[in-house]
Amino acid sequence: MISISKSKHELLPPGPRSPTALQTLQWLKNPVPFLEACGARYGDMFTLKLPTQWPVVVVQHPEAVKEVFALDSNAGHAGEANNILKPFLGKYSLLVLDGEEHMRQRKMMMPAFHGERMQAYGHAMIDAAHASIDTWPVGSPFAVHAPMQAITLQVILRTVVGMTDGPLLAELEALYPQVIDAAAAPAMHFELFRKDLGPWSPWGKFKRRSARGKEIMIHEIRRAREKGTAGRTDVLAMIIDAKDENGELLTEDEIHGELMTLLVAGHETTATALCWALRWLLRDAALTRRVAEEAAEVADDPVKIAKSDLLDRVVKEALRLQPIGPVVARVLKQPLTIQGRELPADIMVAPCVQLVHHRPSLYPNPTRFDPDRYVTFNPKPWEFLPFGGGLRKCIGAAFSIYEMKMVLATAFSRLSMELATDNIKIIRRGVTLAPSGGLPLVIRKKNPRATKPIAA
Repeated sequence: MISISKSKHELLPPGPRSPTALQTLQWLKNPVPFLEACGARYGDMFTLKLPTQWPVVVVQHPEAVKEVFALDSNAGHAGEANNILKPFLGKYSLLVLDGEEHMRQRKMMMPAFHGERMQAYGHAMIDAAHASIDTWPVGSPFAVHAPMQAITLQVILRTVVGMTDGPLLAELEALYPQVIDAAAAPAMHFELFRKDLGPWSPWGKFKRRSARGKEIMIHEIRRAREKGTAGRTDVLAMIIDAKDENGELLTEDEIHGELMTLLVAGHETTATALCWALRWLLRDAALTRRVAEEAAEVADDPVKIAKSDLLDRVVKEALRLQPIGPVVARVLKQPLTIQGRELPADIMVAPCVQLVHHRPSLYPNPTRFDPDRYVTFNPKPWEFLPFGGGLRKCIGAAFSIYEMKMVLATAFSRLSMELATDNIKIIRRGVTLAPSGGLPLVIRKKNPRATKPIAA
């Protein structure tokens, strides 16, 4: 870590005094208990010593989160805070950009995620869920995380990249789970272990597989540009044609960077969130019955599924109870006063999603899975932040929620299922928090699909 002056140290809130190595180990192995213990001991603001370029000040009071989310692009850099992702997503990813370039690309991407655009993706999401469910075993335990990854990857490749069939699609469907699994290894997030020692070394495998994935993506970008995008509804078709305020198109590398962001960040996080939703739902028999009845009424109809208030509340509560990422962060480029404490520039301030979502003052009985709490409670953006907030709120938030509703409705319309074990722990997969064992389920009964697939 870069040393900081004593005066700057004195401006930082207190935090654990244990060595950086020990705090890093706790952060990697047991992030939720570690954050909860720090919050209980040090309160709404505390400093962690992690192997980052900056001290990390964690905040958990909603008003503090509100102030961080209100920072403009010059005062707080989220892209800089996400530098750890650059080796995996590349330098053109929206997640690692700041300032004017971030705003330029974000504006060009946003129209692809408007509600009307997403409605065109509903049938593809439902078809992908059905195809996967057809292969799930009945009567024997199986881990559902990998099938959920396959569903969300297929959705991304079809609705975002616009691939519908052929050997390149099949190759990517086989390739990217390996890329994601390699990137999910905690050691890969430390530069020390990112050494290419040949095609059989962990980082060497990742680099070669990523390079092959890029070759295929660039091929799809060039093919779309050559053939034109008329009649296409996928995200790639939209961003290929998008122009900035000066009439400039995104470059090939910029488009690839955004496709990688949507593919890597989008499919892994949504698959994991779906697993957590199943984990909490299947512990509550009465709620499971309600969801199954709702799913039977709206099955295979994207419009009806999207309008389901119950499914909306279920998804929201799953994202609250177990956030996929424990914190979001900004690097301060100028001093900031939060709740009466002046924080210096050149530190990382990190709103803690986990702790905000478990504040009893906001969410009574916070460890209980209770979708009905949202019947009377509508949290503010700084009180519910699974997708971050402010200028850096995840561009695919609505897409992810929409997809979760499509997949859950499809699953509960066809399946009677239960947890194979209730001994599910939180494990780290790269920057995400996933259920242990891939969330083992047992399918007790599987019904055939009631409707025919919709042609892509």
